[in-house]
Amino acid sequence: MSYFMEKSDKEIFDLIQKELVRQNEHLEMIASENFTFPSVMEAMGSVLTNKYAEGYPGKRYYGGCEFVDEIETIAIERIKKLFGCNFANVQPHSGSQANGAVYAALLKPYDKIMGMALSHGGHLTHGAKVSLTGKMYQSFFYGVELDGRIDYDKLADHVQVVQPNMLVCGFSAYTRTLDFKRLREIADSVNAILLADVAHVAGLCVAGEYPNPFPYCHVVTTTTHKTLRGPRGGVILTNDEEMAKKIDKMVFPGIQGGPLMHVIAGKAVGFGENLKPEWKTYAKQVKANINALATVLVGRGFELVSGGTDNHLILMSFLKNSFSGKDADIALGNAGITVNKNTVPGETRSPFITSGVRIGSPALTARGMKEREFKIIGNWIADILENITDTNLQAKIKKEIKELTKDFIIYDRAIY
Repeated sequence: MSYFMEKSDKEIFDLIQKELVRQNEHLEMIASENFTFPSVMEAMGSVLTNKYAEGYPGKRYYGGCEFVDEIETIAIERIKKLFGCNFANVQPHSGSQANGAVYAALLKPYDKIMGMALSHGGHLTHGAKVSLTGKMYQSFFYGVELDGRIDYDKLADHVQVVQPNMLVCGFSAYTRTLDFKRLREIADSVNAILLADVAHVAGLCVAGEYPNPFPYCHVVTTTTHKTLRGPRGGVILTNDEEMAKKIDKMVFPGIQGGPLMHVIAGKAVGFGENLKPEWKTYAKQVKANINALATVLVGRGFELVSGGTDNHLILMSFLKNSFSGKDADIALGNAGITVNKNTVPGETRSPFITSGVRIGSPALTARGMKEREFKIIGNWIADILENITDTNLQAKIKKEIKELTKDFIIYDRAIY
């Protein structure tokens, strides 16, 4: 399957092979990453990459779209079924573009948006000042308390003061369940639109392992990778027909031209996998695995933000430790465990150093690992952090990880 690239561009081919080895021999525990299905990668590398299809099914600006129309329609119907909603746009190239399209479609420049602060677990596109969303709109923020949880009463008071046009809920690093019903009540109190960005938990939502944002949220956005295990991309969902019309016009021709039909096919294939009964088993295991890991780390004396988790990720806090999140990230990476440094409630270090790390279970669960393996991994993490400057220990654990991963090969080749 790799014949053409190996012959035409050996340099890139060899680097892809190295990445295949890295993915198979390391423990991928970044909460936003996952291993997609080989069937999705086949769709992504198909002849659909050649096809332009500006517009929407049945309303294209190019000829020859009869088959891609069917593919996009299938993707739309599958994601609508997964979330139980009435309208879907599957064309956004990313979650960030999906959010941008929603803001542009439903708000005016300099309207007020309120989202979770980046330093408290929110996302850049929820109004961060360095993001276009923080430049185009007046952005205000809420956060978590020192216990790592949202205080909804405090949020309700804050909303009354700010009077935002849109309230954004969703996160990149929050370990507890969002109360969509309460959030809708808060949004309604000031006649604000409620946008839920469920990029991190969408795969759990559709499996019934995390609350569905519908019927409470006016609009829902998500990426299609992360816990959904599909291709890299975005989706916008709603039950409101008028909002759906505005969103469609803003995605195309508003902020995008031709949709990536090979990616949309990958989304359709991924959604098909999400609709299978086996998906619920996977989602349950994602939560069981992260809880097994959390139990080990707490038992070894480490502090977790909010004390644990309701979803697929945990945040380790090192506020009481002499080492930083960056130190932990590097030490674990040296041993073959990939995580990312992250700010925590009560942060005292800079965003480039941080006092925590974020750890997720979706990717290793996709490899077939269960509680037994996560308990072993938890003890490896604890050993490394308790002896954070011991490079010999890191090298020893890296060899042990390489042996463990031989039983959980995710891909047998780099190109499908």
